[in-house]
Amino acid sequence: MRKTKIVISGYYGFGNAGDEAMLTAILESLYNENPRLEISVISGNPEQTRRIHGVNAVSRLHLPLIWNVLRQCDLLISGGGSLLQDVTSKRSLYYYLSIMRMAHWLGKKVFLYAQGIGPLNRAHARATVATVLNRCDYITVRDQKSANLLQELGVVRPPLRVTADAVLAMHPVDRRIGQALLAKYGIGGVVPKVGIYVRNWRNDENYKTVFAQAADSLIAEQGCKVIFVPMQVPDDVTAARDIQARMKQPATVLEDAYTTAEMMSITGNMDAVIGVRLHALVFAALMETPLVGVSYDPKVDSFLHMIGESPRGSLQTVSPEVLVDAIREKLHLQKQEEHVRRAVSELRYQSELTAELALALCK
Repeated sequence: MRKTKIVISGYYGFGNAGDEAMLTAILESLYNENPRLEISVISGNPEQTRRIHGVNAVSRLHLPLIWNVLRQCDLLISGGGSLLQDVTSKRSLYYYLSIMRMAHWLGKKVFLYAQGIGPLNRAHARATVATVLNRCDYITVRDQKSANLLQELGVVRPPLRVTADAVLAMHPVDRRIGQALLAKYGIGGVVPKVGIYVRNWRNDENYKTVFAQAADSLIAEQGCKVIFVPMQVPDDVTAARDIQARMKQPATVLEDAYTTAEMMSITGNMDAVIGVRLHALVFAALMETPLVGVSYDPKVDSFLHMIGESPRGSLQTVSPEVLVDAIREKLHLQKQEEHVRRAVSELRYQSELTAELALALCK
């Protein structure tokens, strides 16, 4: 029997732990539905993607190869993640839309996989997104805000469903993996461990002083061990070092790049997490680690609200006092709240459903 051939387009092969986790989760969910799939991934680093994920991969810059795998496929999956937005880059938006257009020209079905849509600030970008997406076959988004934006743009032809971020289909991993990785940095014992997951964002530097002051207070007053965990190396290491340089107390900056399982396990070894990056918060939720979110993008707010939490401020408004109080509260609880666990369970079901909806297009 002929294998179903699928091409996946997204921000893969760039060493971003959140995006690699999305690819891991999408592949796992698809193979759970149909183990006989033949999958090709459009990647920024095809060799790395082949090695880590065990699938065929082609360079995102090699248009003839992309055209060839699209020509042979049954379905293009676009996503997950925030591919269709014009905040971080205008070029990337049109790149992902062009991959969809190529599939349309070849008469292939196109499925949007749990995407977070927007922000879309430019009129031309909004119009182009609407034009291309109205030619797609099925759209799933990871939050209601994305669905509302698509309806506002006039995307009305394909079926549209709110599911959940692809990573939420994953299950907790063995915490012993993270224990061994942290031990290499001399981290262990019963001292409360607070993981901080930060990133550089535009030219915003003020928040780094706020985080430094909060970390100092957690160490000096709460007796915590503060560990900065990078989701993207070396960018997040640089951001963490900037904060560390503003601190008076000693903190640890992890400098290694980790697989999805390793990153989840490290997160599971924290007693509490302060997260700026979305998937740091998702990992914490999956590993039942108490979490505190600081928003830099609407996708962070959306996820926190979906699990019954709220951001403790944005990068522009958060204060050290708020962060310290929030972590003190989480450490006192000593475990993830029941309402978060219930929400994650429901979101996992919705996330797993996305793969089922995608493969239904191939029947």
